[in-house]
Amino acid sequence: MSTGLNLLDPALMRRLDQMSIAAKSRIRGTMQGRRRSKDQGSSLEFADYRLYTPGDDTRQLDWHAYGRTGKPFIKLFMDEQELQVHLWLDASKSMDFGQKDGSGSSKWAYARQLAAGIGYLALNRFDRVSAAMFTTQITRQMRLVRGKGSAPRLFEFLTGGQPLGEGDIGAVFRNPACLPRQAGMTWLFSDFLYEQGIEESLKYLLAAKQEVIVVQVLAPEEINPSFSGELRLIDSESGAAREVAMSSKVLESYRAAVQQYTQSLKAFCYERGITYLLAVTDIPPGDFLLGTLRNNGLVR
Repeated sequence: MSTGLNLLDPALMRRLDQMSIAAKSRIRGTMQGRRRSKDQGSSLEFADYRLYTPGDDTRQLDWHAYGRTGKPFIKLFMDEQELQVHLWLDASKSMDFGQKDGSGSSKWAYARQLAAGIGYLALNRFDRVSAAMFTTQITRQMRLVRGKGSAPRLFEFLTGGQPLGEGDIGAVFRNPACLPRQAGMTWLFSDFLYEQGIEESLKYLLAAKQEVIVVQVLAPEEINPSFSGELRLIDSESGAAREVAMSSKVLESYRAAVQQYTQSLKAFCYERGITYLLAVTDIPPGDFLLGTLRNNGLVR
């Protein structure tokens, strides 16, 4: 199977084959899958008994229970239903930052690898997966697909597109047409370097009955820069420039500001039942997919 420009290492894919996404709640979909919902149905996992009523399927009668009690009991089973997994990738220009010389990944490349791994996990368990890239609006979109055979299509989609221009996350998710129509799980990959719109967007996704996973993708240089001297810093999206003297005091203040910002985003998510994950691009994608997700109860 082609992984599309080596988004996923074959050895990593074999490890992912043994895992699945763990949703917080059982979500009923539109087609039968391999995930338990709140409803009883026709899977092989026993749930409970209830007394027979006219119209019930007599094939579900438990004759052993009838022999013991003299009462006709119907066996109930957990209904296995699909989970809809939505992958959103921030394609604004700031995501193009990071190593591109073979010593690491840009934020954009790293986010696509993580999205590929999570999408592959979902497709491998017959969940349905959609993917979209956005700036101030959706720039590319792949509609819901299902089954492991759809993985090449997902990988092909993720290898396309490039970060371009300014982003406005609020403009995207305040548009009702962009929001999922059914309950599911939404993974949002971004550096979240926006002045506004983040909290608004997350609230809209929660209102759309989404289990939201925020993955903040940052480069090591953004967390702990080592610049020095007189520099001219240029905003990659707006083009605005600022002259800065990089002293140790300035760098210390910057690091404190970054930590405060990430912690405030994490606190906002925590208060609303949103999972927040920090993904730093110098951590191998496999370590994030196999370690960080498992440690946070998102895969099993």
